[in-house]
Amino acid sequence: MVQVLGVAAVTDESFAAEVLAEPGPVLVDFTADWCPPCRQIAPVLAEVAKEQAGRLKVVTLDVDRNPQTQADYAVLSMPTLMVFRAGEPVKVLVGARAKARLLRELDDVL
Repeated sequence: MVQVLGVAAVTDESFAAEVLAEPGPVLVDFTADWCPPCRQIAPVLAEVAKEQAGRLKVVTLDVDRNPQTQADYAVLSMPTLMVFRAGEPVKVLVGARAKARLLRELDDVL
């Protein structure tokens, strides 16, 4: 699996195994290379992935290279952060944010 700034990258092909099959919470960063806010939040997600290892799995999905998953979850804005638990989306956050705010917003799903 490819890593981007310490965060595992998933694809349309690996999404079911890496995200939907996980029993615990998985934060999926729907991102794109052309998106400045996506580049802004990438280091924040890398820190969160490292600090929350064992509690929260963090992965990234490039929407340009993986349009099927983007379409399946009707993701229209980047970055969209979607938290899955036991194969179901349980929280959606749109846009870049500071680490402290992100952790507060994720508190109820951790």
